[in-house]
Amino acid sequence: MAENLPSILVIEDELPIRRFLRTALVNHGYQFLEAGTAKEGLALASTRQLDLIILDLGLPDLDGLEVIHQLREWTLLPIIILSARGQESDKVTALDAGADDYLTKPFSVSELLARIRVILRHAARVPEKEEPLFVVGNLQVDLSKRQVSIGGNEIHLTPIEYKLLTTLVRYAGKVVTHRQLLKVVWGPAYADESQYLRVYMTQLRHKLEIDPARPRYLTTELGVGYRLKTD
Repeated sequence: MAENLPSILVIEDELPIRRFLRTALVNHGYQFLEAGTAKEGLALASTRQLDLIILDLGLPDLDGLEVIHQLREWTLLPIIILSARGQESDKVTALDAGADDYLTKPFSVSELLARIRVILRHAARVPEKEEPLFVVGNLQVDLSKRQVSIGGNEIHLTPIEYKLLTTLVRYAGKVVTHRQLLKVVWGPAYADESQYLRVYMTQLRHKLEIDPARPRYLTTELGVGYRLKTD
């Protein structure tokens, strides 16, 4: 296998899903590694050069949340969760534990591939220095000048709106949970004050979206958080 292809480790105990993912990922230009248990997956993660991990939460030997905790002790490698657990609380817990994104089974291969592309692009950009200019569609955020514009027209944002937007820019393409946003923008003491977030997100959408009820940029992950789209 070509060494310059992105390498993805799938930690999943269901063999049919691993076979399915192997075909999809290899056919789309990724190197594929697989593990059927948490122990095997953690061993591969610590010994192989990887670009991304796809993790099932329902593993036979160790809960997927514990796998995330163990990985986050030593690596920032992107993690996408594949879970049969459809409860919003499970998704929020996984994201708060350090996962970068999630998909609930059954999932669409095209959506999984899109999420992989976004995360790998973001990981490639993140390195030494934060990009000073973020652009998607007509939205432009100039972090160095602290300016936001739509179609070339500057938009005035309040300090809180600006901080909320730039936090989403920092994690562009990824879902950011309510608690994560509240902690960053308002501080740890406000981690449960979700009404603050709803009010300011509504204001932000009215300033940035053509149709705030059907947002193009600031999308809602129901019961979980928000995502700033990158395409």
